[in-house]
Amino acid sequence: MPDSAAEVTAAGIARLAGVGRAAVSNWRRRHADFPKPVGGTETSPSFALADVEEWLRVQGKLAEVPLRERVWQLVAGHPAGAVTALVHAGCVLLLVRDRRAARPMLAATPDERLAEVLPVPLAETLTERLGVERAVRTPSAAELAPSVPLLRGVVELATESAEPTGSGESGGGSAGVREAYEFLLGRHLDANPRQYTLTPPGPAALMAALAGPAATVLDPACGTGALLAAALTAAGPATATGPAGAAAPTALHGQDADSDLAALTALRLALATDADVRVHAGDTLRADAFPALAADAVLCHPPFNERNWGHDELAYDPRWEYGFPARTESELAWVQHALARLRPGGTAVLLMPPAAASRRSGRRIRADLLRRGALRAVVALPAGAAPPYGIPLHLWVLRRPVPGERPPAELLLVDTASEQGAAGRERLDWPAVESAVLDAWRPFDRDGALAETPGESRGVPVIELLDDDVDLAPARHLPPPAAAEGAAQLSGVRERLTETLRRTRELTPPPAADPVAGGLRWPATTVGELARAGALTLRAGGAGTAAPTAPVAVLTDTDVLAGQAPSGALPEASAEGPGEEPVLLAVGDVVVPVLGGGSVTRVVDPATAGAALGRNVHLLRPDPAALDPWFLAGFLRATANKRQASSYASTATRLDVRRLQLPRLPLAEQQRYGERFRALAEFEEALRLAGRLGEQLVQGMYDGLADGTVAP
Repeated sequence: MPDSAAEVTAAGIARLAGVGRAAVSNWRRRHADFPKPVGGTETSPSFALADVEEWLRVQGKLAEVPLRERVWQLVAGHPAGAVTALVHAGCVLLLVRDRRAARPMLAATPDERLAEVLPVPLAETLTERLGVERAVRTPSAAELAPSVPLLRGVVELATESAEPTGSGESGGGSAGVREAYEFLLGRHLDANPRQYTLTPPGPAALMAALAGPAATVLDPACGTGALLAAALTAAGPATATGPAGAAAPTALHGQDADSDLAALTALRLALATDADVRVHAGDTLRADAFPALAADAVLCHPPFNERNWGHDELAYDPRWEYGFPARTESELAWVQHALARLRPGGTAVLLMPPAAASRRSGRRIRADLLRRGALRAVVALPAGAAPPYGIPLHLWVLRRPVPGERPPAELLLVDTASEQGAAGRERLDWPAVESAVLDAWRPFDRDGALAETPGESRGVPVIELLDDDVDLAPARHLPPPAAAEGAAQLSGVRERLTETLRRTRELTPPPAADPVAGGLRWPATTVGELARAGALTLRAGGAGTAAPTAPVAVLTDTDVLAGQAPSGALPEASAEGPGEEPVLLAVGDVVVPVLGGGSVTRVVDPATAGAALGRNVHLLRPDPAALDPWFLAGFLRATANKRQASSYASTATRLDVRRLQLPRLPLAEQQRYGERFRALAEFEEALRLAGRLGEQLVQGMYDGLADGTVAP
């Protein structure tokens, strides 16, 4: 079947042509011969890919399309859907990698015959690589027919992606096929962010490192296979999360209730390793696919807060060795399932909601896990580490008890949430989190004891935790770092406050001169007029997306109002379109929030330069030969000016920046005013810092007196 079976959205057309989505809309309006929609909806139509490419080529708007982009468009526009396309692509990549004769056969067979001859070798390869009972069913000739252009393209992409030395005996280049499939699967996941709950690479790698080397690994809620893939990566040489030279897993087992995810994960893992891969579709708690498995490690990011997990049907299940979970404790059912599928001495690491450590309905099970030594560590991660991003999730590290061994006397508690959580997801220092967790776990795992790190980690005697609540939340048992450091830290805060107050006195503005009768009057102009005259450039923020290179911080309206450093982050570029370039700040720019009707402006300094302009913030970039930035910022901040330019037509007062006024003055006079405005800004910043330090000192004194680190 020809390429015309594939469809492409307007965002895909923009990516093909290397333009913004607005340009595609303009082409549709201005060119009568632009291809007509063949599918989609009225608001999001789709077009035949072949017709679009031909139109772009005739118009001279089609640059050389990267092969990976063309293959992705064939996946995204597949008549049977992207998942079916990815399954067909993965099957053929597996065939190419494992069978020397596959590539010549694909190249020599005509399109009309290819779909007919593929099912037999595919069935043989899938049986060898994924077992007789497998998540991936061999597609029929009729199902493969619409995928023929895609199959040829994906094999070509694998060849392009292969390393120079990557065409080994298999004839396919394992690196090339793996990279090609990871690219296509990653684009599909990025294009459907609300459809899948993903475990980010950082937490996945940390979980694999906590589990340690393992020959057999199970993920009973495998999703897209991120945790099993991390177990493979952790076994490689010189990883950031584990020692070099660890043996790679020889068997990977996964199960997921979503049959599509099970198929995609099976192919992803089979293309990444020569290990035995077994992935099944089905409800793990109700229909366990591996009832006799004794794995070395279990990694799991289970679904949270499930009420319909099988409570009524599974009351007498032998997995509930530590107690029958309440209907509201689905996570403790997953914990016990993981323990039941471990060999004695094997390790399980689960990503858990924080409530599972403290809910009263689970206290009896938590107590038995502690008494028998099955629960070894609880780690509090900062908010933003993994979905749901708004809460600080926990990692539970468990070990199946070895018969006859004495249970450990301590539980390791690690809290990385207190220090990192306030920074938010955008400024999360994940390498520091990972290092703190592993630096605490490895000596504790090796020696069974740990020197306490104030506010961060501690080995807590199990007997201390076996009270009425059995509350295992790390924050409840680790004093905050400020309290642990006590009087020494408070002394430093007091010294900084004293110095800041001294500077505040020095910066206090002198008494105002006698008022001018009737006030000074100057001829006025507006920001809009200055922009039209070229004296300044006016830009609105918030439209850009993240570039593929280094991340860029974003100056938000909250940052401007609070006088703080840029704290936001650009949204990731969509897989469906290139997005727009963000507006980057330069020294001397003046930024103005446009919501709330407040009276705030800010002149960008070297520390803020390079950040992106956030949503609901406008930038005014003055021509240095015509306007002084501090003069501009000072007059724009005047209360009367804000009132004159504000709109009260809605509940959210919005500032019309173009209507803001300032006087027409010679540059030398502007600079004289600018120096006074700059001095006022320094005074304001000193007052703001003094307020923060004062609050920190007062709270520290309260905490110190309350916990005994400060004497009365």
